[in-house]
Amino acid sequence: MTARERFLNNLRYKQIDRIFNREFGWWQDTLIRWHREGLPEEIDTNEKADSFFGIEQFASVPVDIYLNPPFQTETLEETSSYKVVRDGDGVISKIFADGTSSIPHYIKFPIETRDDWIEFKKRLNPETPRYPANWDEIKMTLAASKDPVIVGGGSLFGWIRNWMGFENALISFHTQPELIDEMVGYLAEFTLAVLERAFREVRIDAVFLWEDMAFKTQPMISPALFNQYLAPRYKKMTQRYHQAGIEFVLVDCDGNINQLAGPWLENGVNVMFPLEINSGSDPVKLRKRFGRELLLMGGVDKIALIKGKDAIDKELERIAPVVNEGGYIPHVDHRVPPDVSLKNYLYYLRRKKEIFGITDWDIPDIA
Repeated sequence: MTARERFLNNLRYKQIDRIFNREFGWWQDTLIRWHREGLPEEIDTNEKADSFFGIEQFASVPVDIYLNPPFQTETLEETSSYKVVRDGDGVISKIFADGTSSIPHYIKFPIETRDDWIEFKKRLNPETPRYPANWDEIKMTLAASKDPVIVGGGSLFGWIRNWMGFENALISFHTQPELIDEMVGYLAEFTLAVLERAFREVRIDAVFLWEDMAFKTQPMISPALFNQYLAPRYKKMTQRYHQAGIEFVLVDCDGNINQLAGPWLENGVNVMFPLEINSGSDPVKLRKRFGRELLLMGGVDKIALIKGKDAIDKELERIAPVVNEGGYIPHVDHRVPPDVSLKNYLYYLRRKKEIFGITDWDIPDIA
């Protein structure tokens, strides 16, 4: 089978030669640690690691559905202890030079009022050129692809959270509901308008949505607010996807999605990942609750990879019945953290190969 046939049949509960062999990725600090443990130095990006470890790929449709143009990235102030910078989203933040630079202090977000939004959305004009100059060549490549073809479908909540700031966005659901409603509605229309050409001209297997909107224990907004603001737009978007022959709509959401899974499923989003176990998003429990209608990706507890062989064996054996039932592509439940040794990770890959019968997988023998 080709990777595309395997992916589609895996999610359709149809016969496959083996599961589609996908992984979520690795943090940069993880690859740096692994260089000290035997990973070749040149394997320094997720793309290179995917190829090195023999992970199956998606073929992405290169359509620009984000800010165009982005804000100019610039340093607004710099001292010996910090820098104040504006990023491509227009967010101004203070980045410290004392080792805490990974936790910036946010100073100002580009959207606070409706006037800000009116100016901001000029960068989200669907009439702006958003397809590459060699589009005809790319279409031919995608038509011949043996990998599943996937296109980014944007975001309704996650982007707004980034542009307004987490707290400001959540407060605005109550203090500026008309603005939130306008923004969510515009993002849905904008995304559909930009992707329309791709729907007509490319065979697409899945749409990918990014919506990090859950904490470790619960969602960032209530199911009631989800149903009021987001659900109608998801339904409109997914109906258009399905009309275009796209069967699978994936949503990437970290944290605990248990209160969101039902509303997503009801509105056409049918594949959920990465299913973070430590947050309670358990593929075994989700399958029991929703049956075969809910499709799954991820759900291998990263903490098991930290603990070692016995924990890895137990975790893979725990999810095996659901994997074997179909409609589930297992992989680590987020990027692999630097707490995981290269030795443990390779053991995980080998046990995944054995337990799920991925007999044609050549795992590098480096540790």
